[in-house]
Amino acid sequence: MRKKIVWMTCLLWLIAVPSWAVDRGALFKVTGQGHTQYLFGTMHVGLPAFYPLEARIVDAVKGASTLALEIDPAQPPEQMAQAMVRQGMIVPGGAGYERMAPARRAQLNAALKAAGVEEEAANVLNPAMVAALISLSQYQKLGYRPELSADAWLAQLARKGKTRILALETVDGQLGQFNKLSSAEQWHFLDESLDNLVSGEELEEARGLVEAWAHADRVALDALVRQVENDASVSGKFMRETLLDGRNGEMADKLAALLKREDRTVAAIGLLHLLGKRGVPALLQAKGYQVERVY
Repeated sequence: MRKKIVWMTCLLWLIAVPSWAVDRGALFKVTGQGHTQYLFGTMHVGLPAFYPLEARIVDAVKGASTLALEIDPAQPPEQMAQAMVRQGMIVPGGAGYERMAPARRAQLNAALKAAGVEEEAANVLNPAMVAALISLSQYQKLGYRPELSADAWLAQLARKGKTRILALETVDGQLGQFNKLSSAEQWHFLDESLDNLVSGEELEEARGLVEAWAHADRVALDALVRQVENDASVSGKFMRETLLDGRNGEMADKLAALLKREDRTVAAIGLLHLLGKRGVPALLQAKGYQVERVY
């Protein structure tokens, strides 16, 4: 997604991160009503070298009564595919792909091929969903894999013990966010993604975000938050107002309810949901809970 971020990335980013446990992402400790909850910021893609995670989050999950995730990554693939059909499919010809300029359509087809997606997807999926697939492909191009996400790793850790898993959202709910864009906004979203693909900005943003997460780099993460807050592009506004702010309130309410009824809980959700003045920790603090950033 277009965020106009210029990253001063480390020249050694291609060297595998050492396998010993170091801080990743961001970790918050929330206390109130005699209970404690940890909030850990995840990446939804990863590398084998990112694991194991550091001891504080590992011990917190092992000792937790509940691990709350955005969705349970162990859902059957067919359920996710069905959600994609319900939320992303359009009537053939309904989105207007047939009216794309030949050069632009060729660019789109090349992007889909590079992402390992059939060209026909651009005839049956709405433009915003296609743009999201293109953006995701940039992480995969860098070698980052969805099955190696921190969410999946923590879910496996929880299942080895007695920690139950609580899904805060559904796949339908997440994918349905893209339908909140108007038709014109969806086309702007796709155009921005294709432009950023050509310029290399999409790839650099993906690299920069994962690098900041992998090193728990607060300076880079703070810069990212500022860029997200000030991005006036269609995709940037959608990310800020719908994908983040539009979901943070409900997640904060559910986590507050969990904290009220259970002690020793952990929530592992996308890193960007935890950052900034409208992030989940800030919303919990506004509810009267004590919030401490561990790293």
